[in-house]
Amino acid sequence: MGDTAGINHDNLVRWFDGQVGGVDGGLEFHLITGGRSNLTFTVSDGHGRRWVLRRPPMGHVLATAHDMAREHRIISALADSGVPVPSIVGLCEDEEVNGAPFYVMDFVPGLVVRDVPAAEALPVEVRRRMGESLVEVLARLHAVDLDVVGLSGLGRHDGYIERQLKRWRTQFVDATTREIPRVLEVHDLLAARVPTQQGVGIVHGDYRLDNCMMSADGEVAAVLDWELCTLGDVLADVAGMVAYGDSRTTGGVLPPTSVEGFPPTDEGR
Repeated sequence: MGDTAGINHDNLVRWFDGQVGGVDGGLEFHLITGGRSNLTFTVSDGHGRRWVLRRPPMGHVLATAHDMAREHRIISALADSGVPVPSIVGLCEDEEVNGAPFYVMDFVPGLVVRDVPAAEALPVEVRRRMGESLVEVLARLHAVDLDVVGLSGLGRHDGYIERQLKRWRTQFVDATTREIPRVLEVHDLLAARVPTQQGVGIVHGDYRLDNCMMSADGEVAAVLDWELCTLGDVLADVAGMVAYGDSRTTGGVLPPTSVEGFPPTDEGR
């Protein structure tokens, strides 16, 4: 079978067979996300088993932005925390296997609600429960005891907002091909108004409805996309979740949580 871009089929069949056994009829790989973010593939075998494989994008990447071992560590640590995450199958850091480090987790069935049409297809009561579950799971994540799950050394405990502002300003300046003074003005405005950090916890970094797998009855079945996760001010996650539900922060595109049934953003506050 020919290789899919980012997938060495024969090597991965051998790796999977060593991890889960019984991979005697080959594997099928399907890319479900791409671009500059980490590549995510669904993997299935002839026995109806399904997994998810994550690896860095093709080409040159920043190791700190696409650290598979870090993602693997976070998800593994949260396995018994009350935060719903996929079960981990294994991590491979030997680049001879697939050209880059990768990790594999169990496939979690469910629905990713990415847009208004997907939200409108759901019963109103399910939308309501999705909004409530989203908040409840975020609260559980922020209540996780860092020492108990072994993540107290995941990152610095202070200066989270300042670090984020510095990082995004640097990346903007490095990437831009023309002057856009307003962006730097907004940075300076925010940097002068950083609130006092109220504590430290696990910050997902991109917590929103479509970064969760939802069950048919509206529960968060699994929190996904942990590549921006670190330690810091957990209120940043709350602010991000509220912002993703406001069309003024999404380029005028109505978010799925704007559909009737989802709790209003001021209730989320």
